[in-house]
Amino acid sequence: MYTKFFRLDHAPFSIAPDPRYLYMSDSHREALAHLLYGVNIGGGFVLLTGEIGTGKTTVCRCFLEQIPDNCNVAYIFNPKLTVHELLQTICEEFRIEFGHDAGYQPTAKHYVDALNDFLLTSHAQGKNSVLVIDEAQNLAEDVLEQLRLLTNLETNERKLLQIILIGQPELRDILSDPRLEQLAQRVIAHFHLGPLTVKETAHYIIHRLSVAGLSSSPPFSRRAVQQIYERT
Repeated sequence: MYTKFFRLDHAPFSIAPDPRYLYMSDSHREALAHLLYGVNIGGGFVLLTGEIGTGKTTVCRCFLEQIPDNCNVAYIFNPKLTVHELLQTICEEFRIEFGHDAGYQPTAKHYVDALNDFLLTSHAQGKNSVLVIDEAQNLAEDVLEQLRLLTNLETNERKLLQIILIGQPELRDILSDPRLEQLAQRVIAHFHLGPLTVKETAHYIIHRLSVAGLSSSPPFSRRAVQQIYERT
């Protein structure tokens, strides 16, 4: 209803992570730069954390749109998986095929071996391979350990799989557990996405309204923007 009243083409404040609506504050630009940096770093983990609603997933979608052509990308958005399900999903995302003989059920070793072969072939072709996991705070401890083991896949020159973990602040707490110390030592870059300032909030509102088609003056007063900032 209000889209018609304000003569907008689209709803400007949908919660869908549409990269068109991404307002690139300085922090968002730095977060995106960290992810793009992680593509070519050659192994290990890159972390992006932030509270709910700070724009992590939208930055991730923007990142996926800017992935270089020489990269293979596997993207997992629902990480509540067992180790076996994780390995199966990674292989599916990388489009690694298995035989379909009746009764054939790949084991974890089959998946890891197939993934290693895929990564070696991709490396020989000059391609990088990146695994992106959203909502990574939901990863179980044994799954995190399996991810660490996947970063052991390597040649004499470099690691074969770059892993990017995106999650809420509790992901940092999880990785600070002494039992995951070996994984924490492999974190090569980490950026925490904080909330917008009041000035950035005003720019954010104007940006989304403009993308949605607003051609008149923004309908929010300075006082309203201040209240929006305080409540969010």
